[in-house]
Amino acid sequence: MAVRKEEEPSSSSSSSDGFEPAVKNEEEPSSHGFEWSDDDEISSEIEESSNGSEDEKSDSSEIERVEESDSSEDEVAPRNTVGDVPLIWYKDEEHIGYDIEGKKIKKQQRKDKLSSFVEGADDPKSWRRFTDEYNDEEVELSKDEVKLIGRLIRGETPHVDTDAYPDYVDWFEHDGFPLSNAPEPKRRFVPSKWEQKKVVKLVRAIRNGWIKLDQPKEEENKLYLLWGDDNNAAENKKHGLSYIPAPKPKLPGHEESYNPSVEYIPTEEEISAYQLMFEEDRPKFIPRRFTSLRKVPAYEKSLREMFDRCLDQYLCPRTRKKKINIDPESLKPKLPSRKDLRPYPNKCYFEFRGHNGPVNSISVDFSGQYLASGSMDGTVRVWEIETGRCLKMWEIGESVRKISWNPCSDKPILAVVLEYDVLLLNSELGEIDVQIKTKELLKIDVQTEDDSGDSKSAVNWIRHEKLDAIRLKHFKSVSSVEWHFKGDYFTTVVPSGDSRAVLVHQLSKKHSDKPFKKLPGIPVCAVFHPIKKIFFVATKKFVQVYDLAKGQRIKKLDTGLKEISSISIHPAGDNVIVGSREGKLSWFDLDLSTRPYKTLKAHSKDITRVEFHRTYPLFASGSDDCTAYVFHSTVYSDLNQNPLIVPLEILRGHKSAQGRGVLDCKFHPKQPWLFTAGSDSVIKLYCH
Repeated sequence: MAVRKEEEPSSSSSSSDGFEPAVKNEEEPSSHGFEWSDDDEISSEIEESSNGSEDEKSDSSEIERVEESDSSEDEVAPRNTVGDVPLIWYKDEEHIGYDIEGKKIKKQQRKDKLSSFVEGADDPKSWRRFTDEYNDEEVELSKDEVKLIGRLIRGETPHVDTDAYPDYVDWFEHDGFPLSNAPEPKRRFVPSKWEQKKVVKLVRAIRNGWIKLDQPKEEENKLYLLWGDDNNAAENKKHGLSYIPAPKPKLPGHEESYNPSVEYIPTEEEISAYQLMFEEDRPKFIPRRFTSLRKVPAYEKSLREMFDRCLDQYLCPRTRKKKINIDPESLKPKLPSRKDLRPYPNKCYFEFRGHNGPVNSISVDFSGQYLASGSMDGTVRVWEIETGRCLKMWEIGESVRKISWNPCSDKPILAVVLEYDVLLLNSELGEIDVQIKTKELLKIDVQTEDDSGDSKSAVNWIRHEKLDAIRLKHFKSVSSVEWHFKGDYFTTVVPSGDSRAVLVHQLSKKHSDKPFKKLPGIPVCAVFHPIKKIFFVATKKFVQVYDLAKGQRIKKLDTGLKEISSISIHPAGDNVIVGSREGKLSWFDLDLSTRPYKTLKAHSKDITRVEFHRTYPLFASGSDDCTAYVFHSTVYSDLNQNPLIVPLEILRGHKSAQGRGVLDCKFHPKQPWLFTAGSDSVIKLYCH
């Protein structure tokens, strides 16, 4: 539809004239969205329609009243009865819908835009025509509809006769109240039961003497002591039992007067003597004499006292606190001198070389004469500590993960951990009788399995003919092996969630047992108590303590570490140290708490091994940062005294290889010596 813009009526036009557009040029569009043509006939026709006579206005008002009828007969039914469906469905069809008889309503032939423009230029009423897409017909607006649209565009009421702001009509008379003529309700003439209850309470209070009606009210004494009276006990009780009266200032006397007597005025000698006194002993006020009050100067300390008062309110405390000068060195804990804690390892005395790969594990025999080592080059070596000579070497053919020497002197047996196997080797050291007993102990005729009755065997005991040893085949890779202090039992750990993750093996009977049906986590390592029948199992974050005699858990140590890497038990059995992958070391006092007594941040990388000395008050830790820390640890028999932990020495010397450093560390059983095994295939001996 070609619609021309329409201009707002001028200020001179009357509001009753309705829609009076003024002619404008095409270059100047109006604010209502219509566009006017330059054709004089159209302009004159619009002016005639808008400036008609009063008769035409009355006729149009009658027509509007007829159109406002609510009768449904005046409504024109839509030509298209297709319903409320999108017309885009009939875009490519020849019909627009269906009539009431079900016949197709053919689309009217549309004119192109050029023909419509030419016809619109010749027809002055073309701007009032538009196309109804739904009914597919052309609709022409009447003059009244044009007026109505114009009023809506200007924000006025649609109909001329409608008064948007009529005068207020007061429909009510306000001569008297109430406004309603309804009869009084019955409840206003019946006694209230709630008022009766209230009266009963008041009567009971009067009878019990709680309310006294005849007693005259005591008149409050408006006179009071200006300076207060501290001896009045009734007033002091208001402040509570801890009330302490503030000290009263001295009342002003004759010397504070601006014109005191001559005897109160000090002489010049007395004033000079005041200057020689201490500030605390010096009088606070020196009397002066003035002939009149207007000659008295302002108080010289008023500004200073106002400032001090502001400071008091800002800083709250009103007492002057002296800063305590403390030497920072005095706050440090008093530790004994390192000279008093000797002996301890502090220098590299010897190096054992011979392995071609990283030395994963080392172990010292009970006598302290021999050192066993296992490397990733697939060899196990036995060294003589005094001379550094390699006495034995076994070609295993697999990477050695862990090695442990039997703690009994009459059983020189090495437990070697491979990928899935644990080998029990005869070191062939010691006297002839000991060697014969060891060979008989390692004899096995038939392959044995655990007799627990479970379909899954815990481990298979197999004879290794080549090495003349016993081979224990596990279902997964083994991570650690530890011996019992009596030498007949040893434990292996498989890091998995299976019931066979922790196994206890008996060497004399060639038997393996599963002590746990289910573990609360994946085990990392397990050790025996050095004295009692207690078993420690370390998972990634906790240490479970079990009583083997009762078969139950007795404690759960919460390390607070991200991942545990190793654990060691004090020879007395009451203290435990735990190393972690984050370089922290935790000390536990089992008699004190299940939480760490001390947590030390010693290393910058993972701690690979922690170890207690059997006889000396020492413990050490090795890490991937190529260092080993040596600590002094004194455990007192008095339970009220905490253990003394003092860092002593940082041992360096290993070189990093493949991102690893010190892989294992062990103390000599009788001397304060420390052995360290590194990823650089070197074993170092540190002595005092």
